[in-house]
Amino acid sequence: MKTDFKFSNLLGTVYRKGNLLFTPDGNCLISPVGNKVTVFDLVNNISYTLPFAHRTNIHRLDLTPRGNILLSVDEHGRAILTNFHRRVQIYNFSFKGRISALKFSPDGRHFAVGVGRRLQLWHTPETPSVGTDGEIDFAPFVLHRDLAGHFDEVEHIEWSSDSRFLLTASKDMTSRVWSLNPEDGFEPTTLSGHRQGVKAAFFSGDQEIIYTVSRDCTLLKWEYVSKKDPDTMEDVDEPRWRIVKKEFFQQPHATVKCAAFHAPSNLLVVGFSNGLFGLYDLPEFNTIHLLSVSQSNIDVVAINKSGEWLAFGSSKYGQLLVWEWQSESYILKQQGHLDSMNALAYSPDGQRIVTAADDGKVKVWDVKSGFCLVTFTEHSSGVTACQFSKKGNVLFTASLDGSVRAWDLIRYRNFRTFTAPSRLSFSSLAVDPSGEVICAGSPDSFDIHVWSVQTGQLLDQLSGHEGPVSALAFAADGNHLVSGSWDRTVRVWSIFGRTQTSEPLQLTSDILSVAFRPDGKQIAASSLDGQLTFWSVADAVQVAGIDGRRDVSGGRKITDRTTAANAAGTKSFHCITYSADGSCILAAGNSKYICLYDVQSGCLVKKYTVSVNTSLDGTLEYLNSRDMTEAGALGLLDETGEASDREERIDRSLPGAKRGDAGSRTTRPEVRVSCVDFSSTGRSFCAASTEGLLIYSLDTEFIFDPFDLDIDITPATILATVEGAKKALATGESDNDDTFLKALVMAFRLNESKLIRAVHEAIPPSDIAHVVRSIPTVYLPRLLRFIAHSCDETPHLEFNLLWIESLLSSHGRYFKDNAGTLGPELRAVQRALDEINENLKRLSEKNFYSLNYLLAKPVLADKKAPAFPRLVETSDVAAIGNGEEKTNDADDDSEGEWHGLE
Repeated sequence: MKTDFKFSNLLGTVYRKGNLLFTPDGNCLISPVGNKVTVFDLVNNISYTLPFAHRTNIHRLDLTPRGNILLSVDEHGRAILTNFHRRVQIYNFSFKGRISALKFSPDGRHFAVGVGRRLQLWHTPETPSVGTDGEIDFAPFVLHRDLAGHFDEVEHIEWSSDSRFLLTASKDMTSRVWSLNPEDGFEPTTLSGHRQGVKAAFFSGDQEIIYTVSRDCTLLKWEYVSKKDPDTMEDVDEPRWRIVKKEFFQQPHATVKCAAFHAPSNLLVVGFSNGLFGLYDLPEFNTIHLLSVSQSNIDVVAINKSGEWLAFGSSKYGQLLVWEWQSESYILKQQGHLDSMNALAYSPDGQRIVTAADDGKVKVWDVKSGFCLVTFTEHSSGVTACQFSKKGNVLFTASLDGSVRAWDLIRYRNFRTFTAPSRLSFSSLAVDPSGEVICAGSPDSFDIHVWSVQTGQLLDQLSGHEGPVSALAFAADGNHLVSGSWDRTVRVWSIFGRTQTSEPLQLTSDILSVAFRPDGKQIAASSLDGQLTFWSVADAVQVAGIDGRRDVSGGRKITDRTTAANAAGTKSFHCITYSADGSCILAAGNSKYICLYDVQSGCLVKKYTVSVNTSLDGTLEYLNSRDMTEAGALGLLDETGEASDREERIDRSLPGAKRGDAGSRTTRPEVRVSCVDFSSTGRSFCAASTEGLLIYSLDTEFIFDPFDLDIDITPATILATVEGAKKALATGESDNDDTFLKALVMAFRLNESKLIRAVHEAIPPSDIAHVVRSIPTVYLPRLLRFIAHSCDETPHLEFNLLWIESLLSSHGRYFKDNAGTLGPELRAVQRALDEINENLKRLSEKNFYSLNYLLAKPVLADKKAPAFPRLVETSDVAAIGNGEEKTNDADDDSEGEWHGLE
């Protein structure tokens, strides 16, 4: 089994905090998700997460006008410079202070940052250059100017369209106009007139007007004019920026949280603390829309380049919305779980993942696009377990509200609810492979409840455990059910036998999780003492054991008085799962590590780090003594009372408050993994962690992953070989087939996807069978994987089907003999064929009546060809276009007849 899994995507969390950003073309939205960056492609309907990670949560990010360089800054002022197109981290830098604002200039040569109350102007990093001494010069961060003038934190930065001037908005109730370089006759100007902190300041399109927006829902319009005498209307002083108009947003019980301005269309978007947002047309200040999109603060708003799409983010509920204001429709509407995830399950086809959380919601995520397809909210309490049926069209969930529900994933509805005779909370779940029986365990009762899925009736209650049932699992053949309990026993049940007896297996500690090997011949159990125990089902004998306490322990909480190695809370596995082939087992718990073990040898194969985000508790191995005070750890001290703004000092979450949670506390989330699961193909696995739903996969799309490479194999030589094969085919030479085969093998050796596709599409359909017969077997897995991906990514339907047919015809025996090794590739081909079948079926059903109409419609045909209509030739069209009359030489006087197509 391959074990080089790498982080590929982050689902389940769409926005945490920070600012949102549209790409220059307006098609993609960039969102900070904790210490990572996620990109949502709104046109192709996919999302992906950039591979780098900060040490703390990201606070600000911006993109150059060309869209090639991304600069992201975390809460402590540490920045990462990234090549956005190639997704490659270039440079790390520290601004030595918290960054409150960040903005690139329109010409892309400079960027401005607000470091506290100071404004710093930096040169944009450029490509390395060769100096006079022959050495390569690369200075990514060069400070241009450092300006001071504000008395409080800078909250917003805006550049003029010519990149010569800047506007800053600050908490000190003023805005300031700065110049990039010293200008003759220009002095930095202060715009004061607001009664609360200024949230944003903007230039108009012609730079003749400045708009400033403050927290107290006030908009000021500034113009560069001189004061006039009301009697003579003559100028009485020098021109300067003056307030010419004052407007109010009329939100008496709310404050402005964010604002954005689209200068070409004079569109102002303002988000308020009550969840409302308003669209205003300037300079007349006409209200276009005033709508509610959230129950909490709208923390950030962004407008794309065309001014059509508006992006909103709310950090409290993790909401991310993209709204098209002209058509009043949602382009994107995503929200993560409000509470920690408890369980997850991969669908049998590996295309969807279901997550269940303490907020009572069940979400279905599409693996390919990264978006949430549907959210089920019928549960009234935390959902603790979820599992698919064997076919994948039915989902079962167990909840603390005392119900087990069955969901139809085709119609997206709850079609069956199972309850116990007395009110119980269910914490574990198992589904019979046939889909006819469902079992659930409870922490309140020591019995296992068994229901019929068809009738919804309670069939039986299995008694035998002396403690709460913590885990359940069915064997693949459905003959055995295994249960784990806090009474330190694992029991194997034969619930379909004539006598429902159970075989108790005694362990030394409480059972946390159990799992069946895919072939149903082995049971794995994890206990509270960090042990993994393996039992044979046939003779109920322990066959292996793994001590994982040293492997899983890691990470130290800021309240721990002991080291990470001695912390007791991280020394056990709370969830385990077998790999698709049963050779390895994946285990995780309340730790920042996920461990992959080889079952036969008991060795630790690989350890995956869930997160390096120090904003979470439990990620540090060593604590800094400077963060410990007499009052406790600095991270746990509530500094709300030290805030400069009165609104931030007031605690709204008190008894008697109209909104908010009266029992909310300021706590640091702890890093932990509540559930892990392998996909059916074995090419990926997912983990439900504090940061979200992490996807790890075998990365098969390397840009450069050579295989048996020679020095003569280059892109130029491969393309030259293809051209030579085309010429040989045109001249009729006999060795053209071998030349195409040589080009394909060279492309697979270099293993660059674009080059392989160019060679693959250059091979004529008539030569496919010969190339497939002659290709060495060592390249068959790569060719199978490539053809399966081509079916999803290219429109050449018949061409790809010819390749699949030739592969199965020529190498079917080899595929059958090596089914275990080639299992993921064969499943990928099967999935591609099923998708083609479904698409063709859907297309033909949709156009059924149109095709019948076209086939039944009569056509005008020649007498000499009564069965089919005579086609108009190119010469006929040319003659008609030249004004000539085209006659039928065979029979000039014959008349056409109407004939139906047989």
